[in-house]
Amino acid sequence: MAFSLSVAALGLALALPATADESPIYSLSPQIRQKCVSVLKAGLASDEFWPSVHAAEGLVLGGHGAEVVARFADRLPLEKDDQRRCGLARELVRAGHRQHARVMLDILEGEDAHGHVHAAESLFKVHEIGDGVAMRRAWQTGKTPNLRMMSAAALAHAGNLDALRFLRVQLAGTDFEVTRIAAWILGRIGDETDVAQLKKNITTTPNALNRAFHQHALAALGDADGLVALRDNLGDADPAVRTYAATFAGDARAISLASKLEEMLADEHLDARLRAAQSLLVLSQPAGSKSHEDISKLPYTATTEHPRYTEGSVLPLHDGTLLFATTEFHNSGSDFAKARIVGRRSADEGRTWSDATVLQENTGALNVMSVTLRRIEPSGKIGMFYLQKDGFDNLHAFVRYSFDEAQSFGDLVEVTSGKGYHVMNNDRITQLESGRLLAPVAFTNDVKKENHFVSFCFISDDEGQTWRRGKGHVDAPKRGAMEPEVVELPKGRVLMIMRTQLGHIATSTSSDGGETWGERGQLSVQAPEAPATLRRVPATGDLLLIWNNTFTAGEGHGGRRTPLTAAVSPDEGKTWRNVRNLETDQKLTFSYTSLTFVGSRAVMSYWQSGPEAGQLSTRFRSVPVSWFYQTPGSTQKVQSTK
Repeated sequence: MAFSLSVAALGLALALPATADESPIYSLSPQIRQKCVSVLKAGLASDEFWPSVHAAEGLVLGGHGAEVVARFADRLPLEKDDQRRCGLARELVRAGHRQHARVMLDILEGEDAHGHVHAAESLFKVHEIGDGVAMRRAWQTGKTPNLRMMSAAALAHAGNLDALRFLRVQLAGTDFEVTRIAAWILGRIGDETDVAQLKKNITTTPNALNRAFHQHALAALGDADGLVALRDNLGDADPAVRTYAATFAGDARAISLASKLEEMLADEHLDARLRAAQSLLVLSQPAGSKSHEDISKLPYTATTEHPRYTEGSVLPLHDGTLLFATTEFHNSGSDFAKARIVGRRSADEGRTWSDATVLQENTGALNVMSVTLRRIEPSGKIGMFYLQKDGFDNLHAFVRYSFDEAQSFGDLVEVTSGKGYHVMNNDRITQLESGRLLAPVAFTNDVKKENHFVSFCFISDDEGQTWRRGKGHVDAPKRGAMEPEVVELPKGRVLMIMRTQLGHIATSTSSDGGETWGERGQLSVQAPEAPATLRRVPATGDLLLIWNNTFTAGEGHGGRRTPLTAAVSPDEGKTWRNVRNLETDQKLTFSYTSLTFVGSRAVMSYWQSGPEAGQLSTRFRSVPVSWFYQTPGSTQKVQSTK
């Protein structure tokens, strides 16, 4: 469908302003605040569908999401129009019910094109792309410019720099419909390098509404001329221009225009009133987070009582909270010391953390350790996988499921069967496109007497209720094939990578969903005897490898576990590029990385040695996905606590 310039199709702001920084906060009087809320509540109750959705956005951004959920949650299952379903689902996601992103993703993946553009646009606005497959397909093969641009916007926000370059090419084009949309997008995810082209377009664009789109984008990017034009557009005779100006006033943190926005609370045009109310509430709150911030914290710091915190996993909950679980050892740092699983929560992307709570008490003769948090689809339940250690010849993986967003966990389900010592590292469960779950395990009969490992998978085809051992395994010389990780490849193949004592990361490929494994190979990178983490980047489809990029023959474990390095592969692991170090301190070691993707960020945890000799702490790290694609040596500020 053609991209509409109506307020209904385009007039939403992103949840986080593009120019969020140390901006001042507007002091909104109680009377004006109440008037804003009243305007939005009246809009929410409107019989006009799209204005009611816009009112919902304003209420959510103003801290009144519960009212939106109460009104929209029951309407969504009854709505049949895909475009409207996107609007309802989008605001439910924005209100903290992120499970409804699945509605928009299903529409984007569906055969009916009626809702495709709305789905891509709505997902962009709430920072969701799922596994990225449908969004990348829409960008690469979409049949309309609007679908390609909106899907590119979602991917660019999530860290795809090629998609961002594509949008900039569209901005420099000659199709005014296309440049208008590109301006709207880049006003939210662009930067100062876009200012010159936006200003150039203003001199050639044919009508006032087109110019307004460019002017508002300039204002959002901090341009003074754009801010002046935005001020003037708040009083424009065209209600569409006024409405867009009111929306972008919040995005631009234009506190100097607050008095004009207050006047617009009485605007004759409903959407203009709604957007003015929304922006006033936005301006009265702290600016959103910095999209390029590198967040590095140490929530789990070793102490005398707990000298080791290691093997963690991070999971985003539906309300946006991060749950960070790790293993807390007691009185010793040994793998065989008493230990339990604890968790902390963060409501601000990992900048601050709650006190620790116990997620799993020690039920083993020795310990429980090595946690994996996974959301299992399609049910959406959360699995907490962990190891229970009862002896040198008795180590098994278990899982407990939560149906209430990790507030509680149910009965035990045994993942690994049979006698012996089954090592499943932290953050290792993989769900294939088919729905199959793979639990990669390194096995030995006795870690003290035998201590030679082979790797294989336990498999579940019923969302983790029952598990069975695969038919094949992978072996290697010396201590064997250890601490496996699996990732799905195209055409249903599965790649396994393994720790070895051979100076490299071993590989094997399965063509039958993890049942059997082919000949052992290796990645083209050096590595000590340490685990590596391999995941697919949703925004790009590339593989991302995190490992210790070092090897010293003859040293224990093949050398110290530093630096901690990342590299991406565009060809399914054949070659690696964009090699960058996450950690380089030669006095410390870093290992046992967890990795997930949340919006535009790669969210990790890993052990860090210290603070005292023999101690191990667990670090939380969150960087923009785009960081992995930037030129090595480019600088970013790191927010860190010791």
